[in-house]
Amino acid sequence: MPEHRTDPEVPIPKSDTELLVQCRVQVFRAGGKGGQHQNVTESGVRLIHLPTGTVVSSRRRRSQHANKREALLVLRKKLIALQQRRKPRIPTGVPKQAIARRRHAKQRRSLRKTLRQTPKLEDT
Repeated sequence: MPEHRTDPEVPIPKSDTELLVQCRVQVFRAGGKGGQHQNVTESGVRLIHLPTGTVVSSRRRRSQHANKREALLVLRKKLIALQQRRKPRIPTGVPKQAIARRRHAKQRRSLRKTLRQTPKLEDT
């Protein structure tokens, strides 16, 4: 199975039929909730997008056509997400106010724990 590619040059077709041409469609028995109808009909749909290797499946509906429509919507969203470039993260330092707040919280916690201890007897 091919690896996921994030090539922006793989165009996403506008129509569902053109997108289906680029996919290998597998149907299977959905099983699970839905009663006898789901257990005896092959209503689950798995789409494998051949250019990118992206796999989506749908088995929520009782109808194969409805599951295919839903799988196409999910596939389209995944393909759009694959084509989007992530912004590079710009590393930043911790703000001084956050450091001061953290130090103050540690001092308060330390004082609270110190007050929990049994008092020491002084020999004078």
